[in-house]
Amino acid sequence: MPTSLPFSPAELWQMLLTHLWLSGLALLAAVVIAVSAAVLFARRRRAAEAVLQFTNILQTIPSLALLGLLIPFVGIGSPPVLIALTLYALLPIFQNTYLGLTQIDQSIQDAYTAFGLSRWQSLWRIELPMALPAMISGIRTAAVLIVGTATLAALIGAGGLGNLILLGIDRNNMTMTFTGALLSALLAVGVSGIIRLLQKSRRKLPIILALAVGFGALGLSQISFTPATKNVVVAGKMGSEPDILINMYKLLIERENPNIRVTVKPNFGKTTFLFNALNSGEIDIYPEFTGTVLETLVQVPPEQKSRRLSPDKTYRLGKQLLAEQYQLEFLPPMSYQNTYALAVKESYGAAHQLNAISDLKQVAPDIRAGFSLEFTDRADGYKGMQAAGITLKHIVSLEPALRYTALLNDKIDLVEAFSTDAELKQYQLRLLKDDISLFPAYQGAPLMKAEFAAKNPQIVAVLNRLAGKISEEEMSEMNYRVKVQGESAENVARDYLEKNGLLAK
Repeated sequence: MPTSLPFSPAELWQMLLTHLWLSGLALLAAVVIAVSAAVLFARRRRAAEAVLQFTNILQTIPSLALLGLLIPFVGIGSPPVLIALTLYALLPIFQNTYLGLTQIDQSIQDAYTAFGLSRWQSLWRIELPMALPAMISGIRTAAVLIVGTATLAALIGAGGLGNLILLGIDRNNMTMTFTGALLSALLAVGVSGIIRLLQKSRRKLPIILALAVGFGALGLSQISFTPATKNVVVAGKMGSEPDILINMYKLLIERENPNIRVTVKPNFGKTTFLFNALNSGEIDIYPEFTGTVLETLVQVPPEQKSRRLSPDKTYRLGKQLLAEQYQLEFLPPMSYQNTYALAVKESYGAAHQLNAISDLKQVAPDIRAGFSLEFTDRADGYKGMQAAGITLKHIVSLEPALRYTALLNDKIDLVEAFSTDAELKQYQLRLLKDDISLFPAYQGAPLMKAEFAAKNPQIVAVLNRLAGKISEEEMSEMNYRVKVQGESAENVARDYLEKNGLLAK
């Protein structure tokens, strides 16, 4: 189990700043909305109750579900995260501000009205200052909630400390997971402490101004000022292998084209997230696999669905359908096959004489399987197994990053895998032979918009150097170096490119 952190202090600092920026911006938006609503409805109790119920309902929506609902409208990355965090923060701020305003003694308000103060003068001079302690208490609660929830930003490519946690789980690196969780907790405690200081201080305005200036500087630090340099965004799915591939793309593009700056977004999300981001223009390139294209991304003609195609025909059909249905360009694939596979511990396979997928029929009533939701719902996954007469009685849904941990701890007996997973070598697992032709060809290749490819022939040319390269053994070894030995994906990618003469001097 790796225990090191494959990040430089600068990279960790950037994650922390991104997390703080997302949290701070969402908190600022929530304060503006919730305080304005509380002021507006302070004397409209029925309307205030409706708003309170609405914000309560928002709190009950699971964060992942809320992000999923927002993605079709605002895409992925920062926008849906900021909206979700803002919505979650409304309840404590609105509730506390509303209570603070409505619990002011009516005689005090009447006295100032008698002095000729207008409604707004009374609000600014009397009501808001008196409600301020309750308001700040609500802001403090919301701030802690936001900082903790912001770790989910990593699931849809918005970055932050969630990247550390997810990568730690994916690579079975407890140091990385603990560091991400600890930094998030310390950040929440720090933000809470600052707001508590503001709550107790008599000189609130200087503190508020200092926080505003600090947050403004933080916001500027997140903006890249590179007008003379073209920026290309390359993203990857969760895991070490996509991380290695996108770093190869970055190194190849920047070495060949010094005026192009490549921004890599590792662990950007799952297949549909990246595909939608590519179509919406949020990213420019990401590595996709031929089998996934046919099984998940395009509409395959009925006459082609039941046919098991060769690797070359799988690629050509996927390339054709992507161009016709989405105006996307799928470059020639690499050599290795990163196909789905089914794996068991060597001891379990030997005890039950499991050598091929069809052998699972004899243990179907008892074997405990751990599959991802995606695999369970795919025709080249569990649905295909059922069609072949293999119906398992005990299946639990697991995130891919947790499946090997569950297998090693004897919580499950069977897992889905990818043929180049580092864990297969690390834990000496037994792969079951695909004797029922369940899995199609899976070769990786860069996917981009056809318009982008036409405008950037030099990028297409340099990425085509990877066509037909990288064997399964080479990819498995690179995954092992990143996931098990803790090397950085960029260094491993550079090492391969230099050794194979693909990186121009």
